Amino acid sequence: MKQILTIILLSILIVSCKTEKGKNILKEDKKHTKYKTIGYLEKLDEDFDKHVPVSTKIEVISEGYSWTEGPVWVPKEQFLLFSDVPQNINYKWTEKEGATEFLNPSGYTKDSLKLPGSNGLFLDNTGHLILCQTGDRAIAKYTGSYANPKSNFEVLASTFEGKRFNAPNDLTIDKKGNIYFTDPNFGLPEGTKEIPYQGVFKINTKGEISLLTDKWNAPNGIGISPDNTKLYIANSEPALFVSYDLSEDGKLSNEKIVLDMRPALEKSISKQLPDGMAIKKDGTIFQTGPDGIFVINKNGKHLGTIKTDKLTSNCAFNEDESVLYVSCHQLILRIKLN
Repeated sequence: MKQILTIILLSILIVSCKTEKGKNILKEDKKHTKYKTIGYLEKLDEDFDKHVPVSTKIEVISEGYSWTEGPVWVPKEQFLLFSDVPQNINYKWTEKEGATEFLNPSGYTKDSLKLPGSNGLFLDNTGHLILCQTGDRAIAKYTGSYANPKSNFEVLASTFEGKRFNAPNDLTIDKKGNIYFTDPNFGLPEGTKEIPYQGVFKINTKGEISLLTDKWNAPNGIGISPDNTKLYIANSEPALFVSYDLSEDGKLSNEKIVLDMRPALEKSISKQLPDGMAIKKDGTIFQTGPDGIFVINKNGKHLGTIKTDKLTSNCAFNEDESVLYVSCHQLILRIKLN
């Protein structure tokens, strides 16, 4: 993850020299206007076509950011929300208006220090936005309105056993409303670490916090199977995508390496480590990693990769899974799947 943090710092310095933040990137055609496209598809199994048709394009719908993360589609509002982590801003994107500021600040609200903002985003079972607030080192609920956004938050968790979290990174929520999140130390200011490990935690519906595992050096993306029986964790160091059986009371067992991404990392262009994920209703996993999005079936078979050849951090589906939205370094991508 060190190389990603270096790139983020460099991006903050150079982003103003590239493109206007939030600008829709279009390529003119005499008959109609299209978004420009990047990347290609790499099929490893015939079932890949069932999830990613051969005609699929990777559209660049917005760019000019420092490091995009945490896309989430808001069905009732029909817009996309995503984080620009170093800039401490959460953006809204619509087809009509493109990208506009939604929350500023988004994840560091304490004082004037320049620390990261929101990272992973997720909607709870009532449609409220839940944020990993990296700078504030907390999991928080957005308490403002979608129509008139203001940076009003309710902190759901900021400490464990009296010690502050490191840098909450990504989260998922089960059918009961329990929140699961990763807490690596990416971007944590030197000398401020209080918890001596990088953990994966659960917040139950009563607000009680429990540690699920402290085994991994850099737990990053996290997801849960549609039937709520498996928890998936993308570990950046080492580059392993793992699963656990998840019991009714939230305990983990039967650890399994679903996909070892180290060989792909060695051969990759971007050297992107395993990061965020989106899981379809049929259990198929879209996992970001070296040079794009790995498509993995519920049995752990790697079907193919949506290749961006860029640092690709996270992804999310719209409500009917016809569109995948992707955060990709300075870009936001859209991939229509049918």
